[in-house]
Amino acid sequence: MDARLQLAFNQIQDARSYTLPMLDDLAPEDWFRMPAEGVTHLAWQVGHLAMAEFRLCLERLRGLEPGDRDLVSKDFLRLFSKGTTPEAKPGDYPPIEEIRGTFDRVHAAVLREVPAYAGDDLDTPLANPHPIFKTKLEALFFASKHEMLHAGQIGLLRRLFGKAPIR
Repeated sequence: MDARLQLAFNQIQDARSYTLPMLDDLAPEDWFRMPAEGVTHLAWQVGHLAMAEFRLCLERLRGLEPGDRDLVSKDFLRLFSKGTTPEAKPGDYPPIEEIRGTFDRVHAAVLREVPAYAGDDLDTPLANPHPIFKTKLEALFFASKHEMLHAGQIGLLRRLFGKAPIR
């Protein structure tokens, strides 16, 4: 594997390893809870991470493939996309098991596909560049940074729920 691809891949794994322990001891009723002073909930954060990891690490890297809708539906992508406003209404969202399942499935696909990626076009400019990244490799590096940003929000929610910090 290309050394830069390996570094990006390792950072994606490290970010997920940081996030997972913060989810393990939270009760289902906490997933849609929005503290009065808050603007988000755990379900949106986890769904958003699944959506973003799919878009950054799979779609931007290799394009859409026929089995992708088995990983994450179009409705799921829309529901958790950038710019959506989290609502404290569980009925507006998929069940927690589906959100967590999508989160885990997308990450498993990234763990499977990124190391197998040839890597000969990592510096190719993206057809739809982002203000923060312009190439496939930069999108992969951004994926871990993005997850850490949202891990911080999950950590804050945990504290507002009275949970002890994990880190």
